[in-house]
Amino acid sequence: MKHSKRYTGLAEQLKAEGQYGLDEALELLKASASAKFDETAEVVFRLGVDPRHSDQQVRGTVVMPHGTGQEVKILVLTKGEKVAEAEEAGADFVGAEEYIEKIKGGWLGADTVIATPDMMKDVGKLGKILGPRGLMPNPKTGTVTFDVAKAVSDAKAGKVEYRTDKTANVHVVFGKASFEAALLKGNLLELMREILRAKPAAAKGIYIRKIGICTTMGPGIGLDIGSLTDAAKQ
Repeated sequence: MKHSKRYTGLAEQLKAEGQYGLDEALELLKASASAKFDETAEVVFRLGVDPRHSDQQVRGTVVMPHGTGQEVKILVLTKGEKVAEAEEAGADFVGAEEYIEKIKGGWLGADTVIATPDMMKDVGKLGKILGPRGLMPNPKTGTVTFDVAKAVSDAKAGKVEYRTDKTANVHVVFGKASFEAALLKGNLLELMREILRAKPAAAKGIYIRKIGICTTMGPGIGLDIGSLTDAAKQ
């Protein structure tokens, strides 16, 4: 893949200088965004856990205080009186059997899928379709609930799910390159607090081994772990 001279120059500088404090890293992040579209800001946490063990998996949700800058399409699988509640809360798609059949037929027009508990018997049959895409409703992430109004509101406000992958990395979107640095900082600190809260009791040794941020088209920027940890605890 061929990169621009600006990307190459910044990447070489970053490789030479290593890790950065939080404020400086965010300045570099914004400076590295040179695409013609509004690039997404992403963070990757390298954790000292073994995700092969169920008691060391790190998973949950967090509501970004300043949103993610992304338009989220929400499907609520429900019926009865909850249909009106979901529609009033701002869900983009609401229904039951008709949407289950559409998904079986290949439709995946939603970014978040929420279901009421009474629908899970049928929704469970979609596991092989929704699971690999991270769309399967789950009580642990608040997407299986009778309080659909809150679930829709949280998703629209910037609620994101995080989880360790097979290599013990947690990859999360925390805004857009166009966000002011203070907003990106607020989102990143809230996410850091959540990652610290989610530390498994079974995890031994160093919990957070490496943190990097980048924009969609930009190079990775190493974050000083101590800088981010101290700021998150204030």
